[in-house]
Amino acid sequence: MGNTVQNNNAPENALKPRKSISPAFRSKLITCGMVVALFIIVEILDGTGNMSNLFSGLLVPICYYVIAALSLNLVVGILGELSLGHGGFMCVGAYASAFFTIATQDIITDVWIRFPLAFLVGGLTAAIFGILIGIPVLRLKGDYLAIVTLAFGEIIKNVVTALYVGIDGNGVHFSTTSTDALNLAEDGKVIIKGALGITGIPKSSNVIVGFVLVMITLIVCLNIIDSRTGRAIMSIRDNRIAAESIGINVTKHKLFVFAISAFFAGLAGTLYSHNLSGLTANTNNFGYNMSITILVIVVLGGIGSMRGSVIAAIILTALPEMLRGFSEYRMLIYAVVLIVMMIVNNNPTIKAKLSMIAPKVLIAKFRNRKKNNVQKGAEG
Repeated sequence: MGNTVQNNNAPENALKPRKSISPAFRSKLITCGMVVALFIIVEILDGTGNMSNLFSGLLVPICYYVIAALSLNLVVGILGELSLGHGGFMCVGAYASAFFTIATQDIITDVWIRFPLAFLVGGLTAAIFGILIGIPVLRLKGDYLAIVTLAFGEIIKNVVTALYVGIDGNGVHFSTTSTDALNLAEDGKVIIKGALGITGIPKSSNVIVGFVLVMITLIVCLNIIDSRTGRAIMSIRDNRIAAESIGINVTKHKLFVFAISAFFAGLAGTLYSHNLSGLTANTNNFGYNMSITILVIVVLGGIGSMRGSVIAAIILTALPEMLRGFSEYRMLIYAVVLIVMMIVNNNPTIKAKLSMIAPKVLIAKFRNRKKNNVQKGAEG
């Protein structure tokens, strides 16, 4: 009877099952918390003067490489398609945003109104190009898709290099020959100068803006992966025929991923262009090397792993500068580090051994050992 009375008087909350955090949500919290913690550490080091000018100058490049890697991972890791044209989308975003900034400099004088609009212009322009390119290109797959997207990136770079654009009271003028062919009025100005690119871009990018963009990109990518659309996209990656048989629109989902990826690549390009006073579309900036660098970050961080893309982007951007003291052996050491990272990331045995030293595993071992000691003490 006594036990029955106690059960009747028990609070209702004790009878309800505890709500546990899902593994997917816990993983999101860990990834976002890691980025926030890194940002706080960087701000503390920079604010106290414990960070060198070299590493301080790398903070914004790290941010746009993280954004580019996260967006490319949607295509390569989640959709399962190999794209080598990400540098082209960054180029579109960089030039479109820089053109908008210089063209509206006298009209929109407040930088914190003009700068966010520049991001929208760069991102949306890149997304439009992503859709236009994606409609014919996404019918291909595998090596064929990689070759076509690589060609797109090179075409964009060469077109921009040969383009002259100016603006005056009559509107925007285009030419592919010279600045004189623009026939601008006296109040006009040339913005895109062919192979000379764009000069006089306000340096509005900073670490805080980069951090905010990284967090937005990370949250959007993680939520897409964990959504119904993300599961449909992954089903297309795993088995396209089976996905079509259950009514999933393959073309629509592929275009969606391609457009979102291009949009964030455009944001990365905008952050890139507003971190420099001048912008040119040469091989090192937006050519084949840029696309390969971003793909290497995605592969080394783990295809499909957003957290891995963040970590790999930070390491691979900072590592060449950290190795400058080794002079001619710098790139050799860099290549060895790449090989080691690839082996570790793709070896199940090594990954299992490394997981044994993870904080979560160590905490569980400590708790089990403490529990065993308590039981032995009670028995004694």
